[in-house]
Amino acid sequence: MSTPTIVPPERDPADVAPADSYRKADLVWVYRDGWRAGVIEAASRHAVTVTYRPGSRPGTGVDTFTAPYVSRRAEEDPALDRRSAAGLALRQPPA
Repeated sequence: MSTPTIVPPERDPADVAPADSYRKADLVWVYRDGWRAGVIEAASRHAVTVTYRPGSRPGTGVDTFTAPYVSRRAEEDPALDRRSAAGLALRQPPA
């Protein structure tokens, strides 16, 4: 699935996965001033905690989102998804 094009308040509730259907390390899109690539850190019945890329620059943010603001992601984000088991970004050797 590519980047969602519909804003959370306009999403059909039938198309929104429950927050507790997500698992740690699931790839997702989160809505924060537009759809951003993210990775699930934790999930509960009410919300998910996600590490995400807040913009096009390097760096990440961590925040909690309710289900309408989260959608599954299939595409890899190289700056975000290449992480070790400890959750640390893996440094790629220079080309």
